Amino acid sequence: MVAILMLSPEILAGTRVTLGRGSWLLQLPLLVHVAAGITGLLTGFLALSLVKGSEGHRRIGRVFVTAMIVMGAVGAAIAAYEHKLGSVAARFLSAYFVVTAMLTVRPWTAESRRLLIAATVTAALGGLYTLGGGIALAAKGLSVYDGVPVPAMFIFGTITVLAALSDVRVIRRSGLTGTPRLVRHIWRMCYALFIASGSFFLGQAQVFPKAYRIFPLLAIPAFAPIVIMLYWIWRVRLRRSLQGLVLRTREAQAA
Repeated sequence: MVAILMLSPEILAGTRVTLGRGSWLLQLPLLVHVAAGITGLLTGFLALSLVKGSEGHRRIGRVFVTAMIVMGAVGAAIAAYEHKLGSVAARFLSAYFVVTAMLTVRPWTAESRRLLIAATVTAALGGLYTLGGGIALAAKGLSVYDGVPVPAMFIFGTITVLAALSDVRVIRRSGLTGTPRLVRHIWRMCYALFIASGSFFLGQAQVFPKAYRIFPLLAIPAFAPIVIMLYWIWRVRLRRSLQGLVLRTREAQAA
């Protein structure tokens, strides 16, 4: 997709990629990005409604992970084309959370370790870049940049750096088991879905009919993944209730 964007004659002008405008070289990546985003939203919420750990949950989860990776990679290419370097990091980091969530519930192997190390380095660099950009913008007295609130950059950057630090612990321990493993998988998958839902329902509010363009109304589906995440963490960690979960042993995972 990066190559397709680079082939566009409008590249030097830094044209904004918009549906219905420009050549097919611009339209195709955006259509892929939108399709992957919609697929990610649908499969993400569907996975949350299924019994956790069931075969259906795992199958839908794999589709969700794939969609989020495609959405993030193509979105990063589009952001780079539009010269929005801050958005490039954000798009890659949305893929980072689903990849590390997926690795959490898979058998720990040498390949898993290498992939997690690569993801950790990417997250650390992206998080620090986001924090640095937020500090620079705040120093200039800006509260919003390219439609993104500067405080949100601090929050997102901090969460990402902390997530990268937790990866180091997982790498040193050669994976997680029990409750910590479940909590890590839950919060990262839900946070990735929140990135997609927030970007769509709030970041793209203009695509909704004016009658429905109401912040409290759009905020419900946007923040639903966070509410669901907190509920499941409370269930698993505080109440220690595993009802609604299908647990698999390491032997079953490796089979």
